[in-house]
Amino acid sequence: MIECHVAPSPLGPILYRAEDDCLTGLFFVGQKHFPAGLPEPALSDTAPRARVIAEARDQIGEYFAGARREFSIALRLGGTAFQQQVWEALRRIPFGDAWTYGDLARRLGLPASASRAVGGANGRNPVAIIVPCHRVIGVDGELTGYAGGVERKRHLLTLEGGPGREQLALF
Repeated sequence: MIECHVAPSPLGPILYRAEDDCLTGLFFVGQKHFPAGLPEPALSDTAPRARVIAEARDQIGEYFAGARREFSIALRLGGTAFQQQVWEALRRIPFGDAWTYGDLARRLGLPASASRAVGGANGRNPVAIIVPCHRVIGVDGELTGYAGGVERKRHLLTLEGGPGREQLALF
């Protein structure tokens, strides 16, 4: 069974998508790479039927309140083998830290020149925030490549209080 549910957040409405007992999507409504074929996103005034969506909403709420640093949600991420590899590496970036695209490529055993391919996979991450693609920044601290938009990326990095805070003030 597939369920979609839209809920408010401090950064705008978020669409949660679940299949069976796994979260398969968490998207800011209107973001780049928003999946085609989903129902028209409208805020839900009822509780989600899927337990995993309710858990994800609760954990995202705790994250925005500053009470959660890690997530414990069952995920099922659909993508290529390379995308899966990048998304798994993203989950290893600690809360409050930021890696460059080149750092991420090197940690995957790739040359820094693979940073564009890594960035492409990063931008297709289907589960924003929980798979922390916002923690990847340009080599000079530039905030680039966030499907949810640079302002949201800035907000998330500031919320986490990690490296890049100083650079964020410049933008």
